[in-house]
Amino acid sequence: MIMQNEKLRNIAIIAHVDHGKTTLVDEMLKQGGIYRENQATVDRVMDSNDLERERGITILAKNTAVHYKDVKINIVDTPGHADFGGEVERILKMVNGVILLVDAAEGPMPQTRFVLSKALELGHKVIVVVNKIDRPDQRIHEVMDEVLELLLELNATDEQFESPTLFCSGRQGTASYSPDVQGTDLAPLFETILDYIPAPDCEPEAPFQMLVSSIDYNEFVGRIAVGRIERGTVKQNQEIVVCNYHKPDEAPKKAKATALYAFDGLARTPVTEAAAGEIIAMSGIGDITIGDTVCAPSLPAPIEFVKISAPTLEMTFSVNDSPFAGREGKFVTSRQLRDRLFRETLKDVSLRVSEVESSTDAFNVAGRGEMSLSILIETMRREGYEFQVSPPRVVYQEVEGKKCEPVERVVIDVPADCVGAVMEKLGARKGEFLSMDPVGSRTKLEFLVPSRGLFGYRNEFLTDTKGEGIMASVFEKYAPFKGDIQRRNTGSLVAHEQGDSVTYGLFAAQERGALFIGAGVPVYEGMVVGVCPKMEDITVNVCRKKQLTNMRASGSDEALRLVPPKQLSLEQCLEFLADDELLEVTPENLRLRKRILNHEKRMKALKGGKG
Repeated sequence: MIMQNEKLRNIAIIAHVDHGKTTLVDEMLKQGGIYRENQATVDRVMDSNDLERERGITILAKNTAVHYKDVKINIVDTPGHADFGGEVERILKMVNGVILLVDAAEGPMPQTRFVLSKALELGHKVIVVVNKIDRPDQRIHEVMDEVLELLLELNATDEQFESPTLFCSGRQGTASYSPDVQGTDLAPLFETILDYIPAPDCEPEAPFQMLVSSIDYNEFVGRIAVGRIERGTVKQNQEIVVCNYHKPDEAPKKAKATALYAFDGLARTPVTEAAAGEIIAMSGIGDITIGDTVCAPSLPAPIEFVKISAPTLEMTFSVNDSPFAGREGKFVTSRQLRDRLFRETLKDVSLRVSEVESSTDAFNVAGRGEMSLSILIETMRREGYEFQVSPPRVVYQEVEGKKCEPVERVVIDVPADCVGAVMEKLGARKGEFLSMDPVGSRTKLEFLVPSRGLFGYRNEFLTDTKGEGIMASVFEKYAPFKGDIQRRNTGSLVAHEQGDSVTYGLFAAQERGALFIGAGVPVYEGMVVGVCPKMEDITVNVCRKKQLTNMRASGSDEALRLVPPKQLSLEQCLEFLADDELLEVTPENLRLRKRILNHEKRMKALKGGKG
């Protein structure tokens, strides 16, 4: 018998990057009575790891719960970045409705479109929240029209099209039913959730069944499965079986639910049993993965599940073999690198790690995008790992005998006078122009661009738009290969010998291009120390000292003025890499280098390649 658990509501918050999801959840927690009156609170408390805090983005979906009028509201905060789209698709399986958050100035963006289409396909009810209404450049009424247009485009049902709209300021913790009335608290939002989002259906008497929608990992208990109980109840230490819809031939595996946890506020509270409709975490199943169904042994019935999208981008991680190898890292061997990468796949299911056939020291790591791979590199670096990475490459697929490549939908918002430069650059990168809408003094452009055409474009884009442009992309489809794209129209300045850089040598080198290093930096032969505006690599001797004789005084050296070096971030390094270059990553430094360090060998390889 199907019943509704009126004491529960399960919702997800979906939105584009930076539209204020995590900040809104913060306020919902504060007003949902999670904190004691005098408790010190942290901003963006849901972004629990250091990288999320520094970058101001959400990487992993998080679960929390608030109580309002004796109803428990389970809230899932989802990532907005396209690279973590796999997280979003799965989370939506756990909930009965979504809060669609839209920035009052930016309006719907590509990721808004992507997550909303997934929610509408599942038939979820939608509450539209126009957030950041206190922005000075807000355009609430236009944004509301844009949301309605988006719902029409995505074939929303009549009921979904009539979704209630609220107006919020996440930072101030207020919500109102009208754009012209400033709210005082989030009560209108809580009320709308209770009235509009349906309570989860449940069959308390049926055998237990739960689809695993997300995985957490803990050093002590291993993998922790998170999901919503579809039917029945589960007790601690109960015998269970694990099966998978996409693997019908495999026999269900026996296991035991050693510990159960319910979400309450920011904590996981251990419980002895949980009933249908609730979102819980369960530990004790060693190799469980997303998409598995956990059932009672009496009725093993797997639930159909969206397959995790295939990765579109890969890089090669290898052991560091530069002259400075092993000086700065704690973990430097191939075994340590291998263990760490395979351990990451336990947590991140959209990641694929495979061994390179020709080498025992290298591993191919494929993921959803540059962002997810750069976060993995940064995390490992902070843990003390030292390794090298290759430039990112796209993963091709064969569709009906044709070589196909991933294509992304790119939405660009730039000042009107920068439109020409953007269209010219994306045209050269095989971009297909879709639409152009003027919004005030700015223009919104849409393109379909091959993923490899976007490598290294972000830096140029910020230069072309004087730092004022906004660019967002989301994976659209696989399309036939579009031909060669020039990766980079600059060359590298390459160090000639090993030693420490000297002002005299740097002064001569800076006439050839912009430098990445200052004086007193250890360098080695084949290390990239700057960028050359021409499309050729130039070898420079940055360690060259002034020959001192009685005619030349050492003091006159002080007159040499160096241009401050250009410091590259990890993302900028990955974008800068040419095909014959690698990035050496250590806990203390990021060094760009040539694959073949020796100048003569490099020239021979180049001539051999051309011949």
